Amino acid sequence: MNAVLRKARVLAVVYYAYMMEYRAELFLWALSGSLPLILMGVWNQAAQSGQFGLSPIDFTRYFLAVFVIRQFTVVWVIWEFEKEVVEGKLSPRLLQPIDPVWHHVAGHFSERFARLPFALILIAMFFLLYPQAFWVPSWGNLLLFAVAAILAFALRFIIQYTFALFAFWTERASAIESFWFLLYLFLSGLIAPLEMFPERVRDVVLWTPFPYLIHFPAALLIGLTDVNVVQGFLVMIGWGGLFFIWNRWLWRRGLKQYSGMGA
Repeated sequence: MNAVLRKARVLAVVYYAYMMEYRAELFLWALSGSLPLILMGVWNQAAQSGQFGLSPIDFTRYFLAVFVIRQFTVVWVIWEFEKEVVEGKLSPRLLQPIDPVWHHVAGHFSERFARLPFALILIAMFFLLYPQAFWVPSWGNLLLFAVAAILAFALRFIIQYTFALFAFWTERASAIESFWFLLYLFLSGLIAPLEMFPERVRDVVLWTPFPYLIHFPAALLIGLTDVNVVQGFLVMIGWGGLFFIWNRWLWRRGLKQYSGMGA
């Protein structure tokens, strides 16, 4: 156990130092996740002139929560892994005594801490512009949000990493992620809260992994009462397990394909 923790610490420190070399880019990456703040203004105005079940303050807090959860769940492993396979950079990592995926996990983990100061600055600026939206979540909601955020990142990572393994067979595995992102964009709660969906559509969507990547953690943070917490965590664990099994199968098959290609 000590050896595992020591390796994890070394990887985290190395990748944190690597991320700090790109501080300016990290600020731009944090800004690139500000789409929810733009959509917040649109829905805020719409709520003032219509009846959507959520008040303007609810919309404001919801999209701020979406911004926060996206800072924790952004994933780019498919583009890095695709490049490693296509350029043959995966070969030396296969000689190391750890699974290559832990390099990507360490990179993503360290990047969260590197971008955190920039995200906090943007959140502080948000509350200066919208002081009426300020609230303090309860400890229970914060704990549920923290668990949901960790599971959302893990689910998002394992899904994208599974798609990345198709790079063993095609040079454009990222095209799969582009198609998946269209569904993610509309069904995750990024564009609009699931409360805006027709009830029958929402009932179906809630059994897919998409709402639990954004809407579910965001709803827990702001304390929406119509959230089924037990179902949410079970669905996340279920989809995570399915993609993990698929991931390991593709990894074993892909390694044979990779060595056969002679990359």
